[in-house]
Amino acid sequence: MEIAVFSTRPYDRRFLDAANAGRAHTLRYLEAKLDRTTAAAAAGAQCVAAFVNDVLDAEVLGLLHTQGIRLVALRSAGFNHVDLEAAARLGVQVCRVPEYSPHAVAEHTVALLLTLNRRVHRAHARVREGNFALDGLLGMDLYGKTVGVVGTGKIGAIFARIMAGFGCTLLGADLHENPECQALGLKYVPLEVLWRECDVISLHCPLTPHTRHLVNAAALSTFKPGAILLNTSRGAVVDTAAVIAALKDKRLGGLGIDVYEEEADLFFRDLSGEVLHDDVFARLLTFSNVLITGHQAFFTVEALTAIAETTIDNVDAFVATGRPRHPVGVEKLAP
Repeated sequence: MEIAVFSTRPYDRRFLDAANAGRAHTLRYLEAKLDRTTAAAAAGAQCVAAFVNDVLDAEVLGLLHTQGIRLVALRSAGFNHVDLEAAARLGVQVCRVPEYSPHAVAEHTVALLLTLNRRVHRAHARVREGNFALDGLLGMDLYGKTVGVVGTGKIGAIFARIMAGFGCTLLGADLHENPECQALGLKYVPLEVLWRECDVISLHCPLTPHTRHLVNAAALSTFKPGAILLNTSRGAVVDTAAVIAALKDKRLGGLGIDVYEEEADLFFRDLSGEVLHDDVFARLLTFSNVLITGHQAFFTVEALTAIAETTIDNVDAFVATGRPRHPVGVEKLAP
């Protein structure tokens, strides 16, 4: 099968080529992001392999369908960027990588927390300039603090396990309680209780209509003063404007994010020589207690290997049976 791989970077080629070794698939690599202006580049392929910021709305899916695309293979676990109802109407099957390395994302979340709490990023910049003063670098012990985990699936559970190792008290919120987390001593509570009682809150829930702007002005108004918020899930789970207001009011003690709700025009590109036109993102960068990474939480050798192998395995299964190994259907839209 010929596969048009959009949003390709050199590391994608490396791991996908390795996963495809010995298979009969033809991989056509395209650096462009998939959207209505680039969909024509998939002509001649039967499958597109898309990444998190590719656009797969009804219009783009329609364009792909007219070109003979039968399968959309997502190189991600999230599928909020796909109009699944439109795909079902068109008869275009969608599949994903349901898991790759949950340890990668959980560990990166902890790295954000440790760096932000102990101001490691600021200390590093100071020392390189010969400034060894400690003013402004004061952190807190994580031992004994209360950590809230919103979304206790595989990534959230691993994050909870790491924080249990720090000696933290764990609170969780999820539609489905995870016995593994309960065995760590995590107590499930309503969100309003979690917001109010936690020193650190980490988001690990998927983006759905029900979780969009889950952290909004109303929620932030109930946060424990000085709490640290972490988000390595999806950007739009957080209302960025509301977070900026909470940072200005000093209700929020710190923000560590690897995702941003308008990241599609920023992340995975080198914009160091350009002016950033996103004023909201630029405002975030002005806070000394904000730490941002560019959607790199997944970026480990283990994770990229698993993503590539699962993507190719999905295509293999589709060729052999007419159905990918890990399909995504409209039933996934249910809360």
